Amino acid sequence: MEIKAKIQQAVDFIRTKTKVRPQVALVLGSGLGKFADEIKNAIAIPYEQIPHFPVSTVKGHAGKLVIGEAGGKNVVAMQGRFHFYEGYSMHEITFPMRVMLALGIDDLIITNASGGLNRNFKVGDLMIMTDHINFMGGNPLIGRNDDSMGPRFPPMQGIYTRDLVDAAMQVGRAIGAPVERGVYLAVSGPNYETAAELRAFKVWGADAVGMSTVPEVIVAVHGGIKRILGISCITDMATGESHENVNHEEVIAAAASAQPYFLKLIQQMLERL
Repeated sequence: MEIKAKIQQAVDFIRTKTKVRPQVALVLGSGLGKFADEIKNAIAIPYEQIPHFPVSTVKGHAGKLVIGEAGGKNVVAMQGRFHFYEGYSMHEITFPMRVMLALGIDDLIITNASGGLNRNFKVGDLMIMTDHINFMGGNPLIGRNDDSMGPRFPPMQGIYTRDLVDAAMQVGRAIGAPVERGVYLAVSGPNYETAAELRAFKVWGADAVGMSTVPEVIVAVHGGIKRILGISCITDMATGESHENVNHEEVIAAAASAQPYFLKLIQQMLERL
């Protein structure tokens, strides 16, 4: 079955569950899914019920598509995402983004948990993404291109909307959140990086490293999304300069501790869209 037919089947199923037409998509990363609980008049659809959706296998990812209202906008939120390291293809992990685009979204707020490469960062900081580096070893646009879904060679400069970056920094400071701005580098995972890799990433200009987000953003840009805001929660320090040990449980705990600021920031940014 062609991808467009699969997308349409998923969209048709979702529209049997709700009449809400979402304007903004939210992708909620590891330990950050609690924002979905803030969505009003919500309908939550388990991923396994949606035709052709993968199923999240990672702790900290609830695995539901939540549709409702937040910040005065109709939203569709992925409460948990899919990762390349789970064994899914790039096309599979970005299929939900294709579906949300087909549901009619205009804007995207995408979040993740990451390791801080920048020595000025600290655990619990919220890094507003200004750019990204794709070091995942794959790309969701590889293969035959359907021109009706997006261009063969989409430009990727300036994809994180500067006005939203500036606004998120202002809002973050106003609410007392520890906000920074910087470049996110994506690796495939699932292992954490070696000290030598981390030092190399810093030389390239990366401020944080994680295992997600970039494929979804590439597909969103390909599909014609208007505005993108990326927020990365710094859950551990990964500078490559000392014996820094990290595990997934600590990442989830650090993300959870940042949730009060995170929830306020997302809510107010939705109001500004």
